Amino acid sequence: MPDVRILTERELRAEIGLDVALVNAIEDAFLALATKPVVMPPILRLDIPEHRGEMDVKTAYVPGLSGFALKVSPGFFDNPKLGLPSVNGLMMLLSSTTGLVEALFLDNGYLTDLRTAAAGAVAARHLARADAKSAAILGAGVQAGLQLEALMLVRPIERAVLWARDTEKATAKARALSEKLEIPVEAVSSAREAVESADVIVTTTPSTAPLIEAGWLRSGQHVTAMGSDAEHKNEIDPQAIAGADLYVADSLSQTRRLGELHHAIEAGLVSNDASFPELGAVIAGSASGRPSDTAFTIVDLTGTGVQDTAIATLAHARIVRSGAGTTIHN
Repeated sequence: MPDVRILTERELRAEIGLDVALVNAIEDAFLALATKPVVMPPILRLDIPEHRGEMDVKTAYVPGLSGFALKVSPGFFDNPKLGLPSVNGLMMLLSSTTGLVEALFLDNGYLTDLRTAAAGAVAARHLARADAKSAAILGAGVQAGLQLEALMLVRPIERAVLWARDTEKATAKARALSEKLEIPVEAVSSAREAVESADVIVTTTPSTAPLIEAGWLRSGQHVTAMGSDAEHKNEIDPQAIAGADLYVADSLSQTRRLGELHHAIEAGLVSNDASFPELGAVIAGSASGRPSDTAFTIVDLTGTGVQDTAIATLAHARIVRSGAGTTIHN
């Protein structure tokens, strides 16, 4: 039996971070989803409502890649009250040829955080205005900071505002991001104030009711919504989805079922069989991107297994070169 490489979160942090190479790898994953016979089954999901808990299992086989990932991602949103992180989990990389395990990443959700942020950067790279200079982040968790950092890799962001229900947490997060990213980041008192001030808006919460009203949005803005990854989650007013000049899904079959699009369909604002482009098709050029600088655009990110395979493959390549981790002789 072949050896298995095991890495902890600490070891993975030393090997892979949020950079342009990762953004490009995630972009290639979306491109493959649009242009290759990728095999990506529906998300396996388990809800534990009494503890505000959920668990997703995602995977995807991408022709041409030597391995495929299997990712287990729990999210328990009362954990911060216990001094624990909301999100954790692990990934495995298996051989596409033999199915044997090649690596086990005990990452506590770190790789998921990175690939989600990179997907936000890909969305902004292709849908936000090229001259977008201001950002609004809704949420104050790990993903809020990563999304702003990722956005700055692809757009010339000069200032940002941040809003969260927990004002103290938002203020601390804004201060930390200002120091880390060396741009002004201000915590604001209302979601409306945040939204109305920005060229690019990113939502990063587990909200179950809309945080953004359609009337707050204006032409020229771009919204990346990445918190609605379950049927009960909803960050954007369904009227905004129906009224967008361009709506783009990461996976249309998923967003019809559990994304922001799902709520617009339930409200009767969009037909269930309405056709919308996917991000991979926009990247490939087989679907049109941003119509104009004055257009209002939305990208609905629900998280795809192809992203997990992409980041697991990239991480594995780097650890093979560096020799990091512990090798188990099976």
